[in-house]
Amino acid sequence: MALSALITDFLEYLELERNASQLTIRNYDHYLKRFRDFAGDIEPKNIDLNLIRKYRLYLSRWTDPKLKKNLKRITQNYFMIALRAFLRYLARIDVTALSPEKVELVENEVRPLKVLDDTQLKSLLEAPDPAKPDGLRDRAILETLFSAGFRVSELVRLNCDMINLNRREFGIVGKGGKERVVFLSDGACEWLEKYLAVRKDTFEPLFIRFQGKIDPANNGEAMRLTTRSIERIVEKYVKQLGLSVKATPHTLRHTHFTNARLKD
Repeated sequence: MALSALITDFLEYLELERNASQLTIRNYDHYLKRFRDFAGDIEPKNIDLNLIRKYRLYLSRWTDPKLKKNLKRITQNYFMIALRAFLRYLARIDVTALSPEKVELVENEVRPLKVLDDTQLKSLLEAPDPAKPDGLRDRAILETLFSAGFRVSELVRLNCDMINLNRREFGIVGKGGKERVVFLSDGACEWLEKYLAVRKDTFEPLFIRFQGKIDPANNGEAMRLTTRSIERIVEKYVKQLGLSVKATPHTLRHTHFTNARLKD
């Protein structure tokens, strides 16, 4: 049986047996028909490593006729992933073809990590208005993110009783359940102290919202800022400043570790 018929069978299998969405089926149809157009309507037994190598070369050189741009490596991988899935299906129905494990993916480009220079960092840290409670909170958030190199998921889990401003260091449980000690700068401690001074509540979460209904239940857990809330706060000040770097909480983390390496 030739490729065209088997590709049709595979798409029907995705729809009926795997309950794939119509979008997924359309994508696989597009990717596999590109392979069929390249290889011809051959029989699966004629798919070998030499053909795969030539196909990868074809994808790397292909140029969009309208945009005049080559395929990104991640897009090239979508074509190869679809081909591997198709070959896996052929093995499932006992059709002789190349083993899907032999179809390698393209190595993705390594994107340079975004970091802020000293001027950008200073502008971002000083952007919140300290005359307002939420401004004090935001300044404390930015200073703490940068000072300790926190992941945003770690920051939102902080409670007031976890912070020791006298010792300026404390342990947290990070990614994968690993414990590590984080250190706070003088600036972070200063703004955390100012922020906590305007807090008139006894809620457990360190960083809380100041808008919406006050919910004291469960030690104020419903008042805790979410990961998305922190991301929006950073995004707001980045847009306000018009920074050339589209900074996120992760950018502050990378800036922290980059600066630490430069000081070593």
